[in-house]
Amino acid sequence: MAEMPVNKLMLSMGIPMIISMILQAVYNIVDSAFVSNMQENGEAALNALTLAFPLQILMIAVGVGTGVGANVMVAKSLGMNDRKRADKTAGNAVFLGAVITLFFVVFGIFGAGAYIRSQTKNPVIAEMGTDYLRICCICSFGTPFFAVYEKLLQSTGHSLYSTIAQISGALTNIILDPIMIYGLLGVPAMGVKGAAWATVLGQIVSLVMALIFHFRVNTEIRNDFRCLIPSLGIIKGIYSIGIPAIISQALISVMTYGLNLIFGGISEAMVTAYGLYYKIQQFLLFAAFGMRDAIMPVTAYSYGMKDKNRMRECVKYGHIYTAVIMIVGFLVIELLAVPFSGIFGLSGETQELCISAMRVISVSFVFAGINIAFQGVFQAIDGGIQSLI
Repeated sequence: MAEMPVNKLMLSMGIPMIISMILQAVYNIVDSAFVSNMQENGEAALNALTLAFPLQILMIAVGVGTGVGANVMVAKSLGMNDRKRADKTAGNAVFLGAVITLFFVVFGIFGAGAYIRSQTKNPVIAEMGTDYLRICCICSFGTPFFAVYEKLLQSTGHSLYSTIAQISGALTNIILDPIMIYGLLGVPAMGVKGAAWATVLGQIVSLVMALIFHFRVNTEIRNDFRCLIPSLGIIKGIYSIGIPAIISQALISVMTYGLNLIFGGISEAMVTAYGLYYKIQQFLLFAAFGMRDAIMPVTAYSYGMKDKNRMRECVKYGHIYTAVIMIVGFLVIELLAVPFSGIFGLSGETQELCISAMRVISVSFVFAGINIAFQGVFQAIDGGIQSLI
């Protein structure tokens, strides 16, 4: 973190993080692909998952934002050689993961049904959406805790291990989806509920792997139960960085929920098409987020060292690499819009709307990438408000 050339360091850390973030997007897209091909109510099931999607984005946003705050604080503390503060930050991040989990469990029990019904009057879609979201919320502990341990691994330069953990969970989800949705290998067909169980089991596998790696390779961080005791100063520091990251992603959740309400008043096909487009777009946005997550600890460590030249290199290469990712993404979406829509068995109006959305909105990718890279820089140097703006 202190000596490797920045361009090489950012690639060595960034590539595993990009893979990890893309795989995070896999959960929703894989569930959608399998449920859309169910023999009965395939498109209705796809619509149900679209309605649950904004809440899932919010869950990821809160977990990842908390992890981002801990990531920057740990990296900066280690750069300042303040290991005690790094330990306390890691412990408080784990405590916050428990608080986040409790919130979403309560929401899953009491609020999932009302949330889904606020977006649709179709009783079949409402029932499937509620079943899916309730399972994802009540068994949500894999999401926030994995986000915390993933970012702790990344903060110390061990991003490869966080990627292995993410891959393990994604593969588990991909394998279990057809088994639990369609009823294979003696497992009863559970439809949308099967998709939810495959998702949460994949997240739990990722968490278990991240925990193992954290305790084995994160020797820079001392794990002590006393560090779990909440410290207002540490939590404030985590969220001074993390809240802008949470809000920026939570706004996506709010936007998607609002558009579901608007499109639902026009046609169910429009809701389905937009939801699928957004899940495809997530691959590109999450790749940029992965690069941002490499920019942050490298810049924060340099900031802690007070090495301005190294910080300038972080800004330069962070923006170059992010721009390349988004340009490639733009070309891929433009060229493969039709095959992408075909994966989900779409036809007629729904397919046309999805293709149109991909081709028009992908023009914004390069601008979005520049913005995301700047967010990482600002968050690394205590500029959370500037990042949010």
